[in-house]
Formats: sequence, structure tokens, C-alpha cells
Amino acid sequence: MSTSRDIVLASVRRSLGVTSGEAPRRQAVDDRLKGHPAGVVPARGQLAPAERLALFKDKVVAAAATLDHLPSTAEVPGAIAAYLRARNLPATLLRGADPRLAALPWQNEPQLDVWIGPSDGRQLVGLSHALGGVAESGTLVLLSGPDNPTTLNFLPDHHLVVVDARDVAGDYETVWTRIRALFPEGPLPREVNWITGPSRSADIEQTLLLGAHGPRSLHVLLVGEAG
Repeated sequence: MSTSRDIVLASVRRSLGVTSGEAPRRQAVDDRLKGHPAGVVPARGQLAPAERLALFKDKVVAAAATLDHLPSTAEVPGAIAAYLRARNLPATLLRGADPRLAALPWQNEPQLDVWIGPSDGRQLVGLSHALGGVAESGTLVLLSGPDNPTTLNFLPDHHLVVVDARDVAGDYETVWTRIRALFPEGPLPREVNWITGPSRSADIEQTLLLGAHGPRSLHVLLVGEAG
């Protein structure tokens, strides 16, 4: 039985007068997929490691997110506890099964009630670990899956994200290259989420509203120094 996709593609082929089996056309597609031609890359992210990290931090704050720069992962649970106390939030959070999050010294903050799994929308605080960051825009990059469920990116009011400073790249293209290297033969994750600041909208009378379609607060836990 033909799917809607099959019907649409068949219509396109008829209009072009092709069958999709032509060797030159298939070779052109294969060459492009293997070559990954780079587009124009803005110069503002092409900096020395320390300057690149400083730009990332500035852009994160400019996008209405908050940030803690921590010397090591050992400080992450304490920073999370401090974030919750400062906002009078319950000492409860939901995280994915990411082994980097599991390895954090949660025993240092025994008052934290840490749950594991996807969000059903009832949790106030979600915790994720980013694949990396982009300095030119202060963007976080997260891959979907059980390690970091996409629901944590959008359903809790407060989204906390751990990112290693060594994983902050200057530009988007560098991160895409890293993703391709992680999945050279298999399919990509179902979703690659690029998150810049908390959810917002100014659709009504150009009044900025945070939390319009997702978390009203994004807090970045940046760990270590640039490599």
C-alpha cells in the first residue's frame, strides 16, 4: 500500500520526468551526503577557547537564561540545590538516564529528591545534559532518547542543563560535524533540539512573555574550562 510520502514523491518524479533510479542523480546525492559541504560560517564564534567560552556565557545571559560556571561536576548537585532554594522550589527534580548525570555526587545533597524518566508535564524542574553548546548564539544542543528525554526540554517550568565547557563550539556547523561523527552509519536521533534561552513569545501586542510554549526558566550549569 502506498503511503502519502510515496504518492507525493511519485508526483514530483512524474513532473520532473525522472524515476529516481538514474545513476548520475543517485551519485550526486551520495556525493553530497558524504561531502557535507559547509556553508558560510559567521566569524564571531571563531575565537580562542577562553574567548569562545566567554562569548557563550554572554549570549546565554543575553537570551534571558541564567548560568552558573562551575569548576567541576562535583559542584553540580550543590548548584542545583542552591537554584531551587533561591526560587523557593521543592527540592525535587526529574532527569533522564544519562550516565553523566547518574555519576554526579548526589549524595552531597541528600535533601534532593531525584527521579529518572520522561516528563508527563507535572514536574516543576527537569535536568538534562547537553551534547554541546554554540558560542555564537548561546545555544544548547540536546539529542533525544532515554538519556535525555525531549519532554524534559519542554514540559517542566524550569529546565536545568549541564554542559561541559570543552563541548562548547564556536558555530552550528562544528556541532553538526560532531553529531555526524557520533552516528556515522546509523540514523540520527529522532530529534536534535537547539535551545536558545527559555520559551518566549511576543505575538500579542509585542509584549514578551516567557514560558509561552515551554519552560519559563532555562538555567545552564557550565562545567570546567574550554579545552
